[in-house]
This record gives sequence, C-alpha cells and structure tokens, in this order.
Amino acid sequence: MMTMKTTTMTTMMMPTMSTWFAVLSVVLLIGCKQDKGVVVTPASASASASASHPTPSVPDSASAMRDMPGMTKKDDTSATAAMGETKAKSEPGEKNEPAATPESMTFTATQVRHAGVRWATVVAGTSAGTATIPGELTVNEDRTARLGAPGRGRVLAVRAQPGQQVARGQVLVTLQSAEAGMAQSDVAKASAEVTSRRAGAQYAASARARAERLLALKAIPRQEYERAIADDEQAQAALSQATAELRRARSAAQQMGAAGASASGEIVLRSPLAGVVLERSAQPGAVVEAGAPLVVVTDPATLWLQIKAAEAQAGLFRRGGSLGFRVPAYPTERFTARIEAVGAGLDPATRTLGVRATVANANGRLKPSMLATVDVEGGARVTAMLLPDDAVQLVDGKPTVFIAHPDAKGGARLERRVVELGARSGGQVAVTRGLAAGDVVVVAGAFSVKAEFQKGAMPDMDM
Repeated sequence: MMTMKTTTMTTMMMPTMSTWFAVLSVVLLIGCKQDKGVVVTPASASASASASHPTPSVPDSASAMRDMPGMTKKDDTSATAAMGETKAKSEPGEKNEPAATPESMTFTATQVRHAGVRWATVVAGTSAGTATIPGELTVNEDRTARLGAPGRGRVLAVRAQPGQQVARGQVLVTLQSAEAGMAQSDVAKASAEVTSRRAGAQYAASARARAERLLALKAIPRQEYERAIADDEQAQAALSQATAELRRARSAAQQMGAAGASASGEIVLRSPLAGVVLERSAQPGAVVEAGAPLVVVTDPATLWLQIKAAEAQAGLFRRGGSLGFRVPAYPTERFTARIEAVGAGLDPATRTLGVRATVANANGRLKPSMLATVDVEGGARVTAMLLPDDAVQLVDGKPTVFIAHPDAKGGARLERRVVELGARSGGQVAVTRGLAAGDVVVVAGAFSVKAEFQKGAMPDMDM
C-alpha cells in the first residue's frame, strides 16, 4: 500500500517538473540567441517552449483575483465605482454650490402664531398707470462750489479731505503764485498813490481857501485865485483816479485770494459755503495752471434727481409734480422728489426729455451718483391687486409675495411668487402681474416668512 502511494505522488509531480524544465530551456534559448544578435520575441519563445513541452496556462493576477471565492465581476465593478466616487469627493478645490431659495415651505400652526403671519384673499382694484424710468442722483449745483486755481502757482498746503465737514470761510487750500505776488504789489502801490494824492488834494484845497481870502482883501490878482481853483480840482481828480486804481487792485487780489497779505504771493482759498468736501484734486507740491480744479464742496442737504425720459413719456412730467424712486442701497424704502425743471425740448441725439427734481436729504443717507428707479404716475388707470406695502418682500433681488395654502390644523404651505409692481399710495402697492383675484396672500409677517425661506436656501455643511 505504501509503495502504491509513493508511485502515485511521483507520477503527479512529473508534469510539474517537466513544466519547470520547459521554462528553464526557454530562458536559456533566449539568452543564447541574444548573445548571437538574434531578437527573440515572446511569441516565438512561447512557441518553442510549447513545441518542446506543453505548458499549462497561468492566469494573470487580475483574473486570479476575480476567480477568488467571494470576488465576482459584479463586486469588482462596484468596487471600481466606489473608488471613483471617493475620488470625486476628495478632489481638491471643489466647492458645494449654494442651494437655491425653496419655492415653497410648510409652516405649522405654532410657527404661524409665533411669527404673526396672517393671510387674506386679494381683491382686484384700480390703480393709476405708472412708468418706470431710470434716473441718477447728482449734487445740487445751486449748493455746490467748485474751487479752482485762480492763477498759475504751486500748492503749498491742502486742509481738506473727501467727506470732511467744512464751515463757511474755512481755509481749504494754500498756493503760492507769482501772479498773486504781482497783484499784492499792485495793491501796495495803489495804496501809496492814494496817500500821496490825498495829501496833494488837501494842500490844493487849503491853497484855494487862502487865495479866496486874499482875493477878498484885494491882495492878489484874480488870475492867481483862478489858478488855485484849477489846482484844487486837478488834485481832487487825481485822488479819485488813485482811489479807483486801489479798488481795482484790491478786487483783483481778492479774486485771487491774495487780499490782506504781503507781497509773498500766497493765495488762500476758503469754502464759500458750509457743507462736505466731495472731491479733492489738489496735491501739496503740485504746480497747477489757472482754472485747474482743486476742491469741490457741496451741501448734501438737498440733491438733484436727473431723468432722461423717452419722447412717449414727455407728457407725464410737469413742474411742481411729485416723483417716487428707489435706490439699490435701500431696496425696501421709497423716496420722493419734487420736479423743479422740465426741459424745453428733446435732446436731438437721444430723443429724450431732461427732467430735474429736488430730493430732500437732511440725514445724508442718499449719495451723489447713486442710480435710481423712478416711478412716474400718469395715463389711464389699470386693474391691479392692491396689497399692503409689507406684503411684498425682495427675495433674490425681485419683488415677491407669499401665496398661502392653509390646512385644517392652522398651518399652511406657503409658496413664493415673483410679481410686478405698479403705483404705491397710502401704504398700499398695486401688483400689476403675478396675482389673480381670489389668491390667498400673506399680508402680515411676510418678513418673517422671507427669513425662513432664506434659511432654507443656506447650503449644507459637509463634515
């Protein structure tokens, strides 16, 4: 029995030993032929080895792993997909996109009660027709001073900063100019000339008086008396001429801001009104030409609203009328302006009518160069849905209302809807598009509803 078992094991090992001998012979064959310069391909080597000894097929590593117990083709595909998903999640630099504002949300009865939400059925009404026109806020030029260099010179000091509050007469810029020095010299010379002429006029007046007394005593001939009169009149004329020259010299110096100083050539520019510094172009040490802009001071208590209306809208404006407008800085607030001037004709290039309105701005919240959206009432009345001002909220920059679908438990499903607005009056706003009669709209607590919708738009944070 023992002998038979040994023979069987030897027989089973024989093919394995043959296989190894075959592989060894192939390696030796390749080495010999490479030494002789003969290129042997794997295919030819395999063919030679196969001809000598049959070689059993050896599976590759991938096939061996798939043939292992528990590793099927389906499992391999799933693992590959999982690895791809993991790689996609771990890509650096990728960011989660912010979630969009939800279209609807469900509020429980408790939420409705705590937020003070109330809804009502809208009814149709009539509203004045409105036109929306772009506009721009500018400074009130009647209350604005644009200070420029009165002459060529060098900037010595600038005592104004943009946004600084200044008082009337406050020193803003100091310059040094040769022209100012000449003006100051002219003032000094004119003043000296007036002093000299005044002394001559006084002497001529006293000589005339003395000549009159002597003529009365018959002590001098009448010819001398008449000469004294002529000298007196000539002296008075010279004094008047010198005085006029002094006034001219002083006026020129005042216009240059060089009055009341020595002939140093310094020019002092003062603010002609109380307000705020809007612009500053002056820089210390810079040489400026006559008329160069230096500082702009304006009174921000009032602004101008400039409008360019299309030709078809020209009939909507009249002097003294009222306008309503909004600015992006305060989207939920409505401001008013009064029309002060309407253009006498259209601009030939743009075919638009210029309209200017004055805006009260005592608190200074509105700033020059702000863009505005102007609502102009006029034309035929239109059918619209009237809602309280608070019922309309800005969501994603668009006017939005919330449609309520109440349930039997006191809660509701609230749906947001973008609308178009018309005229506003008496705390109400006309909705010209987006609503229909019979819609149930949130009329109180809309701001709280908006806050909940915005919370729903916040992106989730991956941990």
